[in-house]
Amino acid sequence: MSIKPAEILLVEDNHADAVLSKTCIQSSQIPSNVSVVEDGSEVMAYLRNEGAYKDAPRPDLILLDLNLPRKDGREVLAEIKADETLRKIPVIIFTSSHADKDIAHAYDLHANGYIRKPENYPQFCAAMEAILQYWFALASLPAR
Repeated sequence: MSIKPAEILLVEDNHADAVLSKTCIQSSQIPSNVSVVEDGSEVMAYLRNEGAYKDAPRPDLILLDLNLPRKDGREVLAEIKADETLRKIPVIIFTSSHADKDIAHAYDLHANGYIRKPENYPQFCAAMEAILQYWFALASLPAR
């Protein structure tokens, strides 16, 4: 029996952080495909299979930065969790913000987790591996 790779949507406007995240995810023990979008408006087009994203796979997990151009992560999170067809997709806030108000607001908007980006490579990849292990080895997710 083959295991279908996890579909991960990484929402990150910082190119260096996107490359680092993707590298860590691809080196994980969890088989996965990673798609990257750079702003909040693109996220919603991706999730709704609009325009250039008409064939985009439905993600099993969304890693969402808060500070994005055009539509910030808070707006995106609120829109995802208000949409009946999208709200069951786990959304993890993966950001550099340490602000208590950002953490509280993310959970008020029904984020499934809030993780601060570690500042060095080994910790960054360890955090990413922990996220993937939790969501794809321990947690039970709804069927795609």
